[in-house]
Amino acid sequence: MIPADLSRAVVHAVRRAVEAGELDGPAPGRVVVERTRPGGVGEYASPVALKMGRGTEGALVLAGALAREPGIATVDVTGPGFLNFTLAPLSATELVRDVRERPERYGCAPARSEAVGGSREQVVRAAVARIREGQGFPPEEGGARVAPVARRDGDVLARYGAGAAVWAMVVVPGRETPAFGDGLLVQGEENEVFRVRYAHARARALTRNAADLGFRAEPGDVDAPALLRALADHPLALEAAAHHRAPERLARHLVAVADALLDFQHQVLPLGDEKPSAAHRARLALAEAAGAVLAGGLALLGIDAPDSL
Repeated sequence: MIPADLSRAVVHAVRRAVEAGELDGPAPGRVVVERTRPGGVGEYASPVALKMGRGTEGALVLAGALAREPGIATVDVTGPGFLNFTLAPLSATELVRDVRERPERYGCAPARSEAVGGSREQVVRAAVARIREGQGFPPEEGGARVAPVARRDGDVLARYGAGAAVWAMVVVPGRETPAFGDGLLVQGEENEVFRVRYAHARARALTRNAADLGFRAEPGDVDAPALLRALADHPLALEAAAHHRAPERLARHLVAVADALLDFQHQVLPLGDEKPSAAHRARLALAEAAGAVLAGGLALLGIDAPDSL
């Protein structure tokens, strides 16, 4: 089970409890499940019972039902009615296949060029609109205002380039003023937007290099817990970004995916006289999946993802 499946499982459990008269309706159409905060219990948490006005009593009803769901290892109830979940270990094979077979969730949407030439407010609103559209939220007018850019937008775009400028605009909450500086121009790992785009380029390079060695990707078991968890969390990051109208949540998540991929990349290709094996094909499939997630996430923010840097 991945976090997006967990969210759907909670929705179904709530609906069943409402139909059985164990909870008062109406049942919500969607439930946001987020990573447990530091010091919390389990891996993920949801306040759905608390928001329905049933607190601990309602959470206990849902916990009993959800504890029987395949893929959920434990369910705990804490505080005034929070549900806390620990998931069963991920299957790399299933996760990579899920990324490949569910483009509506993981795929690369085309970048929207109209966001690049606009004001900071237009850039942020365009990113929010794309993210919410991808999560099935209805179109909306207006939205929260954002802090403007201190200098003229044309100057910002000319100095830092569209990708870096847009990243600086969306990586901080809308109420905060974006920071521009020479760090955005650095072609190195200390520059977050460069790191994300570079990680995508590395995934594409691995595919090309593997083709030169005569093998292609094939999903299989891979020992890469950090990258697997980051990919599994991607739908959750999109859901949270859409729900909170906060593209910075997606941007921060893309950094986590990129960092995990850059740490993992050295395990993908055969070394020396080593022959390509099933393990190499499975690692390549995982790297390609991570690259697709990075490209799709950047596109939602309005940033391109070059195949090489």
